Amino acid sequence: MAKKVLKNKVPGRLETLFTALKNEGRHALITFISAGDPDMATTEELIYTLERSGADVIELGIPFSDPMADGPTIQASYERALKKGATPGGVLKLVGNVRKKSEIPIVLFGYYNPILAYGPERFARNARRAGVDGVLVVDLPPEEADELKGPLDAVGIDLIFLLTPTSDTSRMDRVGRVGSGFIYFVSLTGVTGARTALSTKIPSYVKKARRHTGLPVGVGFGISTPGQAQEVCKSADGVVVGSAIINIIAKTRGKKKLLGAVGDFVSKLKRGVNRA
Repeated sequence: MAKKVLKNKVPGRLETLFTALKNEGRHALITFISAGDPDMATTEELIYTLERSGADVIELGIPFSDPMADGPTIQASYERALKKGATPGGVLKLVGNVRKKSEIPIVLFGYYNPILAYGPERFARNARRAGVDGVLVVDLPPEEADELKGPLDAVGIDLIFLLTPTSDTSRMDRVGRVGSGFIYFVSLTGVTGARTALSTKIPSYVKKARRHTGLPVGVGFGISTPGQAQEVCKSADGVVVGSAIINIIAKTRGKKKLLGAVGDFVSKLKRGVNRA
């Protein structure tokens, strides 16, 4: 049976944000953290710290035991969160708690196996109730996404897809048709992780993606400094930074010191984005 899709959908938080940024000639800072690292209570406080420090969108990782697209930094982060008992249901509860205090757009980032085990329709319903704005599933290509896309469409949650330097024209066309929220363009081939240098081809990658979609284009993977964030935003609508933040979380002891260190780093990233 066909899913009922929301009619006359009111623009969601992601669409509203990117429209406002475009009208103001600004760019989005999208920050990634793993839910439950170092624990759920601290993750909630980290979200508020990220927002106060200039993050425009929160990508919240759903911990998974086999994160094949992620490098050692995020793998270790997921392991720490899983040891503390992080689950998809716990992540949704966390988002619901955040929504009592914040309207920052939240995108759940993860792998399909935990969502499949939870149940795609149940996941979509509960994500909507919690206040999730978008979902990005790393290992779910658009050709195989109907099982999740239908339930998410029905409740008005964006399904965000990846494009990479090796994506061909047909893949870009398909992502442009079925994706929503924004396009996450992977800046390099390989796994996540902070890099000392970025590809000089990012502007051409973004330009190519724009020929196939009207959605905003955010660039991630490997971006770790304010200067890199500034450079990316000269061509893209937004920049995604994750592993560099996770590194701070892993190294810093004490909640007050941790929140201060993350806030300081993200404020510097935001200044870089604003200089683009």
